[in-house]
Amino acid sequence: MSERKLFAHELEVRLDELLLLSLRQRSAAEPAAQLEALPRALQERVLHWAGVAAQTSDDLGWLIASLAAEQAAALGEQLDDWARAGLDAYDCSGLAATRKALNEFTAASRARALRSQDSVSFGAVEGRLSRFLQALDGRPLRLVGGQRAWTDTETLWLPERLDAASDAAGNRRLYKIIATLLWAQTRFGTFTIDPEPELGQWPDRERALAWFALFESMRLEACIAAELPGLAQEIARQRGPWPAALAATAADLARPQATAADSLACMAELRRVGAGDTPNFAHVGALDPLAARRVRAARIARETAVLRRALNVLAAMDGKAGAAKNADYPPLAAEAGMQVPDPYADLLALPPAAQEAAKSLLQDLGAIPPEALHAAGPGAWQPVDGVEQYVAAGVTTQPDAFYDEWDYRRGAWRHHWCHLYEMQAPVGDHEWVAGVRSRHAHLIRSVRRRFEALRGEDKPQKRQFEGEEIDFDAQVEARADRKSGSEPSPRLFVHRRRIERSLAVMFMVDMSGSTKGWVNDAERESLVLLCEAIEALGDSYAIYGFSGWTRTHCDIYPIKRFADRYDAGTRSRIAGIEARDYTRMGVAVRHLSGLLVRQNTRHKLLVTLSDGRPDDYGDEYRGRYGIEDTRRALLEAREKGIRSYCVTIDRHGADYLPQLYGPAHYAVIDDARKLPQKIAEIYRKLTG
Repeated sequence: MSERKLFAHELEVRLDELLLLSLRQRSAAEPAAQLEALPRALQERVLHWAGVAAQTSDDLGWLIASLAAEQAAALGEQLDDWARAGLDAYDCSGLAATRKALNEFTAASRARALRSQDSVSFGAVEGRLSRFLQALDGRPLRLVGGQRAWTDTETLWLPERLDAASDAAGNRRLYKIIATLLWAQTRFGTFTIDPEPELGQWPDRERALAWFALFESMRLEACIAAELPGLAQEIARQRGPWPAALAATAADLARPQATAADSLACMAELRRVGAGDTPNFAHVGALDPLAARRVRAARIARETAVLRRALNVLAAMDGKAGAAKNADYPPLAAEAGMQVPDPYADLLALPPAAQEAAKSLLQDLGAIPPEALHAAGPGAWQPVDGVEQYVAAGVTTQPDAFYDEWDYRRGAWRHHWCHLYEMQAPVGDHEWVAGVRSRHAHLIRSVRRRFEALRGEDKPQKRQFEGEEIDFDAQVEARADRKSGSEPSPRLFVHRRRIERSLAVMFMVDMSGSTKGWVNDAERESLVLLCEAIEALGDSYAIYGFSGWTRTHCDIYPIKRFADRYDAGTRSRIAGIEARDYTRMGVAVRHLSGLLVRQNTRHKLLVTLSDGRPDDYGDEYRGRYGIEDTRRALLEAREKGIRSYCVTIDRHGADYLPQLYGPAHYAVIDDARKLPQKIAEIYRKLTG
């Protein structure tokens, strides 16, 4: 790119091309004149962001271009972050919020420039804070930089930079104090009570949450003082005295028996007398009870299942009848007449993962739930009406999770962009699976024989001191050595070592509308053959369908969870797989890889069955946007130790699959009717 600055008339032409201003009877003369004074590199960056914004909305593009022309010189290197902040605001609240967010960013940037000398970045303290949190009691917590301080009970988000204190040492202490109070929320029961009934009484939810966070910080500071008095004194010195109007409330919440319910009671009293603005304390983070309770409920379900399976294994080790064959989902110990160990009495007898699960349940619930004391079973522990109950999963009316999505044009995430629903899988005709098994009986028998042989394979280790077989190559070399006068090697045998499989596989099935007909039938038949074959191997596997309609309704259909058996229920759900809507693939990969990574196996594999490229309603997700988002999701899965593979019947798949999966991690099948015959062989090669 030339370093020559663009003149105003050249900039005017470029802006008109990007924003179609002449069609909208707008003139680019004024912003072009302001941009003329900027260096060429900064001019090009302004034009780039104007074009990116215009792809979302012409009005947004004009707003970005006009404000950037005014503020680019002052923003300098922060122009990219400024533009992304405006795009995020537009995603959440529209054009009016975008203007406000951009102006606030500029004002904050100027203020930060004045305080930058004493500010501290999250990256500078991340390592020390991680070690500090590891030393605290309770479950491990992950540290992530973000826009605000909050926790979902498994991850702590801390601001990317702090400059509230008067010097760098004070800002480093402030990071430590914020992290401590967020840890205390997970340790001392902030999320054990549902605050929604009280929050619903407030006209302003954000103000209500701010007061709840403040009252909880008072209570949690007292909890910290009981266990870590030195740390509590450091917090008190940093925050200074409580306002006089809140001194009595702080003393009441400092009682040893105070709980989160007392904080809510203080909120109710404040609401009756009239609540003003929340006092500003830099160490008090934000609260997101809905996100925290979703993560907490999923963790309770997960760890209950871990504990129940561990109890079954312990019972099976007693040598009684009905010992488990399937390590992922062993049979019910109660059905086999086994005596289940008491986790309170035999906690040390449990494997480490089950011990951690039991401790986590105690931290979340105060006691191990009765469901966890029965061996095996899914343990579906979910929040209902503010109380955790053991209920069956079903169709939800609120999103189960929100996922970020990667926008390659912005080079940034669109936060909480995709709304994911876990839907109840439809049930089909159970006779359909019986028909498939009958039609493909010969193929199923052949595949099962090959898979059973794979399960029983031993790995030969040659040139051993002892073994079950003679190593003829070593014998020939030894004879030659003796004839030549050299000392022959005593390693003359072959020892066969049993191969222990430790594998979890997630099958991600495309249920988009384009699979209707032959493709849908082929997918279902393939899954029947896979299940029949994998049952012979004993691998842990799950099957989920995915579809959806725009980012606001991304649907996941559990056909077979890892904990489910391949029984009549699973077979009927396979029969019920049907073509639905679109193929927004990135959010499905993120959700299902998250389920897969929780499996306690050495190897993890994500296999996608699809008929085409990522796609969704409207133009935005089609083309490169969807491919780049899916590619990013697959890279995230790889970082978690998950291998990915795609089986597609899209004849044009070779155009984009190498970019998504790599050159050797996909297979293109030219005819949907060949899929059932090919899929089992592909699986054997992937896992053999």
